[in-house]
Amino acid sequence: MGKKSKRKGYRIEYELVKKLNERGINAKRIPLSGGSWLKGDILIDNFICEVKARANGFREIYKWLEDKDFLFIKADRKDYLVVMSLDKFINLMRGK
Repeated sequence: MGKKSKRKGYRIEYELVKKLNERGINAKRIPLSGGSWLKGDILIDNFICEVKARANGFREIYKWLEDKDFLFIKADRKDYLVVMSLDKFINLMRGK
């Protein structure tokens, strides 16, 4: 991974952790994310999380999620994934 990609990844992870902490969710970056014994980018309580950012790579997902609470996606021979807005996620974590 190039320096530009690493900087972008750090920036996005830092931004997300800051937003979560501001909203009362205990989140922190994993040092050397992806390279340490703990695979992942951030920790929310004891949940290991991966953070991805793309300029246009998720356009279809955003379109499908528009005006919905959750989006369930599934690839052949894979388990379901759940996609939701950050606000919905925060409300779930807070028990609302």
